[in-house]
Order: sequence, then C-alpha cells, then structure tokens
Amino acid sequence: MSFLKEIERRRTFGVIAHPDAGKTTLTEKLLLFGGAIQEAGAVKNNKIKKGATSDFMEIERQRGISVATSVLAFNYKNKKINILDTPGHKDFAEDTFRTLTAVDSVIVVIDVAKGVEEQTEKLVEVCRMRSIPMIIFINKLDREGRDAFELMDEVEQKLQLKVTPMSFPIGMGYDFKGIYNIWEKNINLFSDDSKKNIEDTISIKDIQTDELDKVVGAKAANTLREELELVEAIYPEFDREAYLKSELQPVFFGSALNNFGVREMLDAFIEIAPSPRPKESDTRLVAPSENEFSGFVFKIHANMDPKHRDRLAFIKIVSGVFERNKPYLHVRQGKKLKFSSPNAFFAEKKEIIDISYPGDIVGLHDTGNFKIGDTLTEGEIMIFKGIPNFSPEHFRYINNADPMKSKQLEKGVDQLMDEGVAQLFTLEMNGRKVIGTVGALQYEVIQYRLEHEYGAKCTYENFPAYKACWVKPEDPKNEEFKEFKRIKQKFLAKDKSGQLVFLADSDFSIQMTQSKFPTVKLRFTSEEII
Repeated sequence: MSFLKEIERRRTFGVIAHPDAGKTTLTEKLLLFGGAIQEAGAVKNNKIKKGATSDFMEIERQRGISVATSVLAFNYKNKKINILDTPGHKDFAEDTFRTLTAVDSVIVVIDVAKGVEEQTEKLVEVCRMRSIPMIIFINKLDREGRDAFELMDEVEQKLQLKVTPMSFPIGMGYDFKGIYNIWEKNINLFSDDSKKNIEDTISIKDIQTDELDKVVGAKAANTLREELELVEAIYPEFDREAYLKSELQPVFFGSALNNFGVREMLDAFIEIAPSPRPKESDTRLVAPSENEFSGFVFKIHANMDPKHRDRLAFIKIVSGVFERNKPYLHVRQGKKLKFSSPNAFFAEKKEIIDISYPGDIVGLHDTGNFKIGDTLTEGEIMIFKGIPNFSPEHFRYINNADPMKSKQLEKGVDQLMDEGVAQLFTLEMNGRKVIGTVGALQYEVIQYRLEHEYGAKCTYENFPAYKACWVKPEDPKNEEFKEFKRIKQKFLAKDKSGQLVFLADSDFSIQMTQSKFPTVKLRFTSEEII
C-alpha cells in the first residue's frame, strides 16, 4: 500500500468525558467491534478480576477509574484506528490535556442522566481552542435520563457547540426501544439480550411506512416521526467540511455497556473523521504527507512492565515514515538516536514494529533521554508547539519512610516526575524535596506506584504554598534580584531541570513580589522561560 494511502486509512482520536460517563466502557466496546478483543471486561464490577483492557495499571483496577492515558490500536473495515483513552478525573487532567495534542479528533461521552458536567466543559474548551473535530456520544440510554432535545440544547449552550443528530433514540430508560440511525436510514432494536448479542439492524428507508409501526409499535413510531420532523426543522444537515473545521458536531445516542449504538457511531466515524492532520512547529506547519520523518513525545510511562523496569516514551508521528534501527535527531539534545525495538500498543501489550506512519503512536524504550514535548526529526531543527505544562496547585514535602530504600525512592521519584504526573522542587534553604501536583489524588498514585513498582515507601507533610512561579530576572547580577533572593529564600527552590522557582504562599504574595521587584519576572509554566 502506498505511503499516502497508509496516511488516509489512519484515524487517531481521543475519548474524553467527565468521570463515570462511560468513557472506558465505550473504548472497550469499540475494541470489541474492531475484533481486537473477544470479550469486554466488566469495568463496573470489581469482583471480576478482568478489568477494562485500557485500565492496565493495578491502581486503576482497584479504584475503577483511569489514571493514565492508554493507547490502543486495531484495524476495522480496512482503517487503522488508534484510540487514546484518557483519564476523566480532574486530578489527572494534565495527562488528558497533553494527550489532546496528539489526537486528530475526539469523541466526547455524555451521561444521559447527568448531561454536561464540569470536566467535560474544560476538556471541550481545550478541543474548541485547538479546532479539534468532535463527535458527541450520549451514553446510558437504557437508564432513565433526560429528553434528547433538552440534552442537545444543553450541549449547544454549555459547550458552545453547534450540533446535528446522526442517530435518534426511540424512547428512553424503561421505554427504550432502540435507535433510528439518521446517517444510514435504519433502525437498531434494543433487546435485553443485547449484553450478549450485538443486534441486527432493520433497514427502513421511509419512516412513514407501516413497517415501522410493526417493528416498534404504533405509539413509539408516531412519537419518532414527530421527533424526526422536529430534528429536520431545528438542526442543520450534516456537513463534513463544517465538522472537520470544528464548526459542527454530530451527535450519536447509545448504551456502551449494552453494546448499543456503538457500531453505528464507529461506522460513521471511520467515514467522516479526519486522517492525520498537519501540526504547527516553531518554524513552520508540518504536513503528514512530507517524506521526512518528524514526531513528538506527548507522554512518558515508567514500568509499563514492572518485571523489566522499562520506561517508554510515547511518540505521535506527524510526518514521514518511522523506521526501526534508523538514526533520528533528538532536537533538544542535538544528538542522533536509534531505536531497535519500537513498540505498537494494545493497552499494556506491546509488539515490535518495523515501520510506522503519520497518525500512529509508537513507544520508544527510553533510558532518560526524553522529556515531554521533545521533538524527533530526520535532521531538521524544529520543535512542535502547544504541549502544555501546568503550574501545580497542591504541594507536599515527601519523606522517606524506609531509610534502607533511599536509592529506590530517589530513582522512583525521578522517573515518575519525568512522566509529567507531578513536579519535583528542591528547596534552596535546606535541600528538602517538595512534590507539586495539579490534583490531590496524584499523591495517592505516586505513593502507590513508589511502593509497588520501586519497593520504596514515602510519607507526606503539607507544604504551605499556593502556586509555583518560575523566576526569570532581567539581570541576574543586579541588586534587586539579590534582595529578592534574600527576602524570599524560604520559598525558593530548584525544579528538576535546575530552574529557579518561587513557591508563593498566596496570590497576594505574588502581586506584592511583582510590584516590589519589577525586574524579576514570574511565569506560571516552565515552558515559557526556557
């Protein structure tokens, strides 16, 4: 198959939602339809040892939530699909925001009973800012929920989107009969056995026929006809160009837990979703069809396989072809690296691949060369833009709870910080280590992973900081900067790359510092001052 055809058949997308909207369950069912797994793990039932395929970290199985983005690849109807299942919990939003730099489109999952929730709003805002095409999947239709029109209104108002339904529910909750597929003009009937069987569809080209009454009953058929008339009057027709420009969002209805409405969405998705898109670098726009390879690191994961203590850098291929054992330029370090065993993913299962194309996600074994945001090319000096790094909002001292394991603790903290889950600050005054995170739940994850992956134990103590500010003096030698360092010495620390950071204890303190020391510039992300 030619290079351009390989690009055209790729679909790389993320699944985003508020926690518990059914995101991981939907990912499972997409894999099921793609033939990538034979049986879905019951995500909700912790008694069943087999958890969701995409939740492969032990702590995820125990808590029943996703705490890290996982990458899953499979083939469906001659399309190569790469799914990035992201954490929904706000404490892991950093991982999700970074992942959104590596996708070409997203599926937003919304709970039929709860509607648009806080985390969904934040994630959609990021997608809208980046003009990422979005498909909305309204989930859990087999439960009692809100009216379809009311939900679509809420999506339009709260998320500031323009929607058009591509399928429509027949009834809801206890009266749920099935889904009319506007895109394919057919009906998918819901039955209680659908947990086991993926239902056949009935083709109904004309909803005015008596056949519809026979299939769903006269009352439901008449309601559906009225509702579809309304849909036609209120919502625009689907326009693929508008969808690709993120100006129109198609809506699908279904129940991921019961395999329902998922195939319809997947079939439409592979037709309408974009193949890999161009990406902006600091020097130019890079198109996928360019011959020279380029890609960037959007995630690092230590101990994918705890037995081998391996650390993987996840690379999204932007252009050209990535080949095994070929030397590529690590732009930040200015040196060439070769990779003898690049991996393709299926959750924690990995296989070595010889060649990858734009849109693919490749895992590279890393001995500490990579940081999030690093760019690899065939020689061109450029850096891909837009990979965010956030200022922590929670701070705690980290203490070693087992003095015999101090080396393991040091190594564990070092590697976990490289993943971007948290940031490490070393206080200038006494050398004590402070961990800063965006969400408080991260501390539990770090503690758990240190113990189970590195054999090290830690405890925490609160550290009274409000925000991390990276310090950039106009002149490091002037008196004002020296005075700033003398007065603020208790709150000064170095981050992992040796940059000076002011751990401010309040918003007032930041304002006072800025007015008292105007030549000492403060930034809220480390990226801005490199």
